[in-house]
Amino acid sequence: MSSTTSGRTGWAGWGVFAGVILLISGVFGGLQGLVAIVGPDAYFAVVDGSLFLFDVQGWGWWNLIVGVLLILTGIALLAGQTWARVVAIILAALSAIGQLMLIPTQPFWALAIIAVDILVIYALTAHGRELTIED
Repeated sequence: MSSTTSGRTGWAGWGVFAGVILLISGVFGGLQGLVAIVGPDAYFAVVDGSLFLFDVQGWGWWNLIVGVLLILTGIALLAGQTWARVVAIILAALSAIGQLMLIPTQPFWALAIIAVDILVIYALTAHGRELTIED
């Protein structure tokens, strides 16, 4: 018997959490993208007396593509694919960066998504290795 034992700890649940959150975030992002693509071409918002005009077509395609990639990566992460951890971290970072553009118009939604993306990144960087340990 060796002096070090390897196995799953309670932190392995964070990896499953990350996979589920990626799926949910991907679905919401994809739906946001679809609404932006099929909806009106411009979005107007008044924030602190300033008028913001956004062309939502490009933003919609961005969210749709990132949403689909998040869904596929979430499925691969839950299936135990090692490459999915790295891709999930990159996609979560891209998702958070994309939400930074929405802070002036939708601050609560954008900050909530950024917080979830940060939790996913933490879960996968701190304890992602536990997902690949064989039982």
